[in-house]
This record gives sequence, C-alpha cells and structure tokens, in this order.
Amino acid sequence: MAQNNTNYWQQHVDYTMNIDVNADANQYKGEQTLVYTNNSPDVLDRVFYHLYFNAFQPESEMDARSLSIEDPDGRVGDRISKLNPDEIGYIKPTMLTQDGKPLQYELAGTVLEVKLNTPIQPGAKTTFKMEWDAQVPLQVRRSGRDNAEGVKFSMSQWYPKLAEYDFQGWHADPYIGREFHSPWGDFDVTITIDKDYTVAATGYSAENVKDSKEYKEVKKAKKGKRSWNFVAPNVHDFTWAADKDYIHDQYMADNGVTLNFYYKDNDEIKENWKNLQPKTAEMLAYFNEHVGQYPYKQYSVIQGGDGGMEYAMATLITGNRKFGSLMGVTAHELAHTWFQFLLATNEGKHEWMDEGFTSYISSEAMNYINNENNPNVHAGSYRGYQFLATSGKEQPATTHADRYAANRTYSIIAYAKGAVFLSQLGYVIGKENLDKTLKKYFEDWAFKHPTPNDFIRVAEKVSGLELDWYLMDFMQTTNTIDYGIKSVETRKDATVVTLERIGLMGMPIDLDVTYTDGTQEQFYIPLQMMRGEKANPYNGQKRTVAKDWAWAYPTYELNIPSTKKVKSMMIDASKTMADINAENNSWGEE
Repeated sequence: MAQNNTNYWQQHVDYTMNIDVNADANQYKGEQTLVYTNNSPDVLDRVFYHLYFNAFQPESEMDARSLSIEDPDGRVGDRISKLNPDEIGYIKPTMLTQDGKPLQYELAGTVLEVKLNTPIQPGAKTTFKMEWDAQVPLQVRRSGRDNAEGVKFSMSQWYPKLAEYDFQGWHADPYIGREFHSPWGDFDVTITIDKDYTVAATGYSAENVKDSKEYKEVKKAKKGKRSWNFVAPNVHDFTWAADKDYIHDQYMADNGVTLNFYYKDNDEIKENWKNLQPKTAEMLAYFNEHVGQYPYKQYSVIQGGDGGMEYAMATLITGNRKFGSLMGVTAHELAHTWFQFLLATNEGKHEWMDEGFTSYISSEAMNYINNENNPNVHAGSYRGYQFLATSGKEQPATTHADRYAANRTYSIIAYAKGAVFLSQLGYVIGKENLDKTLKKYFEDWAFKHPTPNDFIRVAEKVSGLELDWYLMDFMQTTNTIDYGIKSVETRKDATVVTLERIGLMGMPIDLDVTYTDGTQEQFYIPLQMMRGEKANPYNGQKRTVAKDWAWAYPTYELNIPSTKKVKSMMIDASKTMADINAENNSWGEE
C-alpha cells in the first residue's frame, strides 16, 4: 500500500451546491455543479458517485450487514429494516450532465455508476451538473433527522459525492458500516430552510465573510425561509446541522481561530457546554503544538448525530453527557482534524491510521490538559490489543474496515492497536523521535492522502532506523510479540541471562536490571534489522548497549559482569512493548 512519493498526484473537485429544504416533510431538492480536475496520468472513461443516504432503506447492504454480523452496532441493530417509507433515506438523481450533455448512469445501492460521453484526459477538467431529490432518514447512524436528543437535522454524507480516484484506482465502496475517502476541493454551499432554524456547517458563513473575496450575495429566499451560504476552501467533505433551539456560542482560540459551539437550549447541559469552550481552546493549542497548526479560521462543535463523528472544520457529538465524557469525545473528534481530515488517509483501507493515531494524540492531550500525570496513558489500548491478540479472532489491520468478522474486532484494531502502533513506535525509536515524526508527517503530508508506507518512511528519515519490518509485522500480519527470560545462571565472572523470542515478531529489547545494592542498569539489545539503536530514554541511568539480536535466532545470551550481584530483572519495565504475555518478562525478587 505505497506509492512513489516523487510522482505523487491527487484529484481535485470544486462543488457549488444549492439545496431547498422542506423541513416539515424532511425532504430537500438539490442542485450541484462539480468541476473535476483529472490530475492523474490516466484517461477516465467513467466516474462514480456515493449516494450515502440510500443505505438507510430496508434490504440495503448496511441493513443486511447489521442483521447478519455477530455483534451489530447497538445504534443500528434492526432499525433500518423497520423504517417506514417516510423514515427512509434516499438520494434520487433527476438530471446529470457532463459539459452540458446528458449522461447515462446506473444506480447500485449507495453507488451511482456513470459512463462518460467524453473521457477525461490527464490534466483536463470537466463539469458535471446534477439535480436530485432527497429524503432525510430517521437518524440511525451518524446522519439523519430527529436524533435521540431531539436535534432536527444531522446532515453528514448528505450530497452526491464523487468517489476518490488515486494510484490504486477508483474507491467506489458501498456504504455498509463505516469510513470514507474523498478528493480534496473547494465547496460553496447554499442551504435554504425555514427561517426559524439555525444552521451550523463546515466552512465560513457568508455573514462572517461579507468583506472577503469569498462572499457572494445569496439570492432572496422564498417567503418564510432563509438562505445560508457557506464557503469551505480545501476540504474533502461538507457537513451541516440545523435546529430551531440551537444556542450558538463563540470562543476565540489560538491564532485567531473562532470556536463555534451549537447545542440545544437545555438547562441540563448548558453548564457543561459553557465549561467545554475554554477546554476546547486548550485542546486546539495542544494539537497545534504537537502535530501542526490548524490551518482554518473556524471550528464548530455541534450537538447532533449519535455519538461523535469528525467532519471538515466541525464535529457532530451527542451533548447529554457528563462533563468528562463531553470533553473526552470533543478531544477525540477535534484530534481527527489532524489525523484523517488534514492527513487524509483512506479510512476504508487504513482505518487504524485515523482512529488509532487520533486515540493516541487525544489521550496524550487529555493527560496533559487535565494534569493526570499518567505514566502510560495508553494502557487501556494495550489491554484491548492484548485481549484480541490472544483471542484467536484477530485479523490483519489490512482488512477493509467493512469486512472484519465482528465489529469488536474492527474497533480494537482501529482504535486500540492503532494507538499501540504509535506508542510502541516510541519504544522502538524513542519518544523524542516519535514526537518529531508526528510533526514531520504533518509537515510533509497535510492536505494529501498519505499511506502507511508514507508514514513509516517519515519515521525512518527522522530516526535514521530501518522500520519496514515494524509496519509489516505489527499492522500487516497477526504475528505477536512475546519475549521471555528463559534462564538465569550465576557464574564466577558473570550472570548469564538467556532470553527467548516466543512470538513471531521481533523487537529490540530493554532489559532493566536491579542489583542488590539498589542500583539499576538497563541493557539494550538492538534488533539487527533496525540497523541502528535508539538513544538512551532515561537521563542519568546507566545503559549498556549489547550486541544485536538477529530475528531468526530464537534465543539470545547476555552476560552481565559480576561486579555486582543481580537482584531482579525485567523486560520492558516501561510496559510500552505490546508483549502478549508479561508473566515471563520478570526474574528475581520484587
């Protein structure tokens, strides 16, 4: 899953959309002009659109999967199968042209297959125009109307979205369970809705940009309605929400970024949502410092949806929560701005790169902001991964996000193992190098579509170590890490320790030794195929670098000079190596 970075290219889309919402009927009509630039070296004779709302119909693929998987998402279950005609979702194209000429197309569930009249040549642009009728589904998963907290419209994945085409070809995945992948572009969206509604959305509201070049006058709305215009430069998605009872607060954060908060006028949640605002500013500052600068001038935290889900310049979260939960979900969704939104990985193929990296950095942020001083904030992720790795149900992280045997397996791989991948990389190359890697990754790959190989190459360049083995063994196989202290023999001139590699995955080893006089020393055993060593992670502690351990040898003999008597020893005292059996990692007196 790699590409030659020197020949990197990506497609570009510019959307202009106008929709007219009939809020009483939960329906809307849409018009879309889409200018598509083919930056690929290929001639394209067809395109695909995602029509995500079509998933919310009985007998859809999402419905079928939810009814057949062993552990369906509790928010979905059999709900789609029971939707009435006025509760289903749909997007029905009524007109589609390419450069003014009608196109032939075929609907296949949530994907529109379009045969082009004129193939798009490399470097060429073409203009598609579409009109469609749509119905907003009763809120089931992420999108929809009338969610459990009474938010009227949670409008994610609501428009015909052109599928991504990249170095691997088209990504016209049906909407079955989760995850998205879309081309970058500019959006200009006008939403006309009953004037009693407040609309929150991706991008900049025309009200706030009247003096800028981005502002354009919105045509006069129909009687009783209001038109809201939003422009969003250089994003790969657009979401909006609307409710009659939204409170809209603003809070100024770092670098002139306006934080918007939209939440229901509900006395039970107001205090939490007020207290959330300065904390969100702290989160933004943390991510700016530890990953890279947020490049837009606004971000919106919007009550809606069915949990928490990230979108361009915004998130939808449920709001009836205790403060700790509200802050935690906001931290996670805001962190997604960096890991998946600005570093736009293909979530279907590499879900662990967005969920796992986000889980890692949001846990780090919460630990810092709340002064938790937790020495291993990712211990829960390690426990989750170790549970799965020993369950017999693990699948490689190369599995498509929709095609895990169980939702639980997907969740642990994406969130827990993905977070462990980063934390354990810090064990391999050193925390300082990991921190530098995250910043360099953002610097090199923001506003692009990086792959796992692109990330690990950044880590190699930062650390000077060879790391392809780490990416391959940990994320592309189900090989496990299990090292043990096999035997300890006291001789006249040395204590001889025999270590063994029991699992199939190799790792460098930190062996912490405590002597009877209370002093400590770390013996560091490099993995030979790393072709180097990490720096001493402990200032002031004695550290001895031993000879390399080549992977194919199942055992390794370490001689500890007998100048002092050994009291105890432990493999990986930091607990940041994802060893699946810690019981054989220690020897001696506690």
